[in-house]
Amino acid sequence: MENTTLSLLYPTGQEKFKNLSDVSFHDLGIDFICEKVSDKYEEQQIFAQFFTKMSDDPEITDYRCQIFDDIYNHPEMSQKLYELLQHIDYEKQFSGFFGHYEETNSAWELLHRLEEINDYIKTVEAMYECLSDVELKSAGMNHLKNYINNIYNENGFVELKKDIKEVKLSTSNLKSVTLGINLNEKYEAHGIGLISLNKKEFTKSSVLSGFYSKLAEKDSIKEEATWKNDFKYHEISSSKQEIERIISLATINDTQVANSTYYMDKIANQMIGGIVHKLKALLKKYVYVPVTDITNLIPEFIFYIRFAEYIKSMEDKGFKFCMAKIAAADKPKSYMQAKGIYNFKLLSNFAEDLGPAGIVQNDLDFNPEHTVYILTGANRGGKTTITQAIGLLFVLAQAGLYVPGDSFEFNPVDSIFTHYPADEDKTMDLGRLGEECKRFKDLFNNCTQTSLLLMNETYSTTSFEEGFYIAKDSVKALLTKGVRTIYNTHMHKLAFDINEINEISNTNKAASLVVKSSDGHRSFKVEVAPPEGQSFASDIAEKYGVTYKMLLDDSN
Repeated sequence: MENTTLSLLYPTGQEKFKNLSDVSFHDLGIDFICEKVSDKYEEQQIFAQFFTKMSDDPEITDYRCQIFDDIYNHPEMSQKLYELLQHIDYEKQFSGFFGHYEETNSAWELLHRLEEINDYIKTVEAMYECLSDVELKSAGMNHLKNYINNIYNENGFVELKKDIKEVKLSTSNLKSVTLGINLNEKYEAHGIGLISLNKKEFTKSSVLSGFYSKLAEKDSIKEEATWKNDFKYHEISSSKQEIERIISLATINDTQVANSTYYMDKIANQMIGGIVHKLKALLKKYVYVPVTDITNLIPEFIFYIRFAEYIKSMEDKGFKFCMAKIAAADKPKSYMQAKGIYNFKLLSNFAEDLGPAGIVQNDLDFNPEHTVYILTGANRGGKTTITQAIGLLFVLAQAGLYVPGDSFEFNPVDSIFTHYPADEDKTMDLGRLGEECKRFKDLFNNCTQTSLLLMNETYSTTSFEEGFYIAKDSVKALLTKGVRTIYNTHMHKLAFDINEINEISNTNKAASLVVKSSDGHRSFKVEVAPPEGQSFASDIAEKYGVTYKMLLDDSN
């Protein structure tokens, strides 16, 4: 059968991606999400590996989204298929059949391989039945279905089933063997041969006990050694030590069983010589098994299955999710239209406490008129939460998963860059402002028109005048390059100067995005609007009692 590369992540089987940095991975809270979805470290590592490989190819994202939709809508099929793949992988790693075939393999090894081939046949049949019972929509799952169907229906597999059935008929009734031993005048064994093949096992635990019993019986010693039956005596040439070793097999304990097989090989090969010949011919014929190629799908399956289980559990509690859609071909590269979205990490962290009613959903678009958002609002008003939420939407959607919200249509990003405040110990050499400037320049140089940049309080570690000057130039540069950006900042003046900043580009524009509040109450809702200015500062001052009037009243 033709060797075809299968993947549930890449339509052509060829990986094409950019790596999400460890810093962005942590800033977006993806590590936290992985731990929430699975408590198994190995699975968390699989999730992390897939999330960090980002591609802006719309075909790849759509391919994954369609596959996840199939897996989500057919959980029983998905779980059964995953278990079968695991079984094949186990056989591939630990059985002899999927390993290297040796002409010198013993009869016992060949018989074990016979069972492994039969198990393989049953597994392929189970996979065929599992996939034939469901109607699949995605190209990826149908590709897998066709692959299994081809194996099941091809002449080689049909012939394999027939051959195995014939060989098993020759071996299925073999339960025990009867051996004849010649003795010399000192009662020492000097010859051994096969007397019979038996359909039943011996009932006595010790052949030697039967031997001594027979010696004690009157007239138990026969006048001649000719076997009065349909079986013939097949002499096996063995040394005295080997014969004595074979006789001692009747009394070995369990720990010696593994070593006994070697001493039976000579007997077994002659005992079932015809069967051995058939087995060797069979293994030469079917030494390559195509179904083992699909075991590389196991990590991909576990990724989709675990997130399908998790998202289903959240939907059962009333939280909304939707399938992401790729934007139409006539939409600009910067396009994104999100309706009713919220932060996946917030959901993972507070689902039990908040419930669906406690989640605030928002709408947000990216387009040439809204390429860079200057996001302002009150402290603890949700600026960082919505900034992180947008990044997670792209990560989840481009991995093929359902995203939190009512609808999400977008053009994929080639990577996500985050510029969050650095830890104090990372700024010793350059100072905090120097470190921020260097890091921003590095990020800017790596950004493209299909990137997403999330900035959180960038340039806030210096004086307002210095920070504002650098921030304004940075936003102008981002507009010129056309990088989708959310800049979460307390510098309201930056949002007030939007019109002046927009003069730098005829194509891409910046917009003021505000987390709304009313009478000091945070709504956690965002909207495109002018900044609300210093009112947030007065809200905070009143909350902590540091207005002029409150300070004087308290002192009196």
